[in-house]
Amino acid sequence: MNIKLNKNKIKTITLEKESYPEKLKNIYNRPQTLYVLGNEELLNEKSIAIIGCRNASDYGLRSAYKFGYELAKKGVCIISGFARGVDTYSHMGAVAAKGKTIAVLGCGLDVIYPSENLELYKQILINNGTIVTEYPLGSKPERYHFPARNRIISGLSDGVLVVEAKEKSGTLITVEHALEQGKDVYAIPGNITSKNSYGTNELIKEGAIPVTKIDDFNI
Repeated sequence: MNIKLNKNKIKTITLEKESYPEKLKNIYNRPQTLYVLGNEELLNEKSIAIIGCRNASDYGLRSAYKFGYELAKKGVCIISGFARGVDTYSHMGAVAAKGKTIAVLGCGLDVIYPSENLELYKQILINNGTIVTEYPLGSKPERYHFPARNRIISGLSDGVLVVEAKEKSGTLITVEHALEQGKDVYAIPGNITSKNSYGTNELIKEGAIPVTKIDDFNI
């Protein structure tokens, strides 16, 4: 789904500009250009990325919303990828708290993907949030865009919270980026019989910080 945008409202930030986010300057394969709608100052704010399954369980969706809301209430910017499931609910929690949130897209700013998130897209901007991508206008949500987008999600954050992740999950690509970038990795413990919690439980066994309440974050 494409929407018409006022091109004058889109900020183009290249690596050479002073406004290029400090957090992205030293990551591997840093984006050369960012296209930004909304409040570009959020790109340098204290932030937590919340990531997880697209086909999340009710437990995962409620957890994403809860921590999106509670962190945003504390003034922490919530970063996610605007996908179905955990991403959507973490953004929704931040918006409900009237807090800060950044959506990192795997397509152009004029392409709403998934299409059912059109209202959320609008609410993020109305709420002084930020929508950002490295892809120019008209770029479709190609499958290979999303793993690449993940390095920006982790790169802009001060830590990454994994809500749900299957054994072989694209979510774990973001975790790998976060670890390479020296970011804290948090994970929500899950039911040991749930496929969606396999990845989070394994991350905790490997040293990720378990999260059950807002005070568990090092922020």
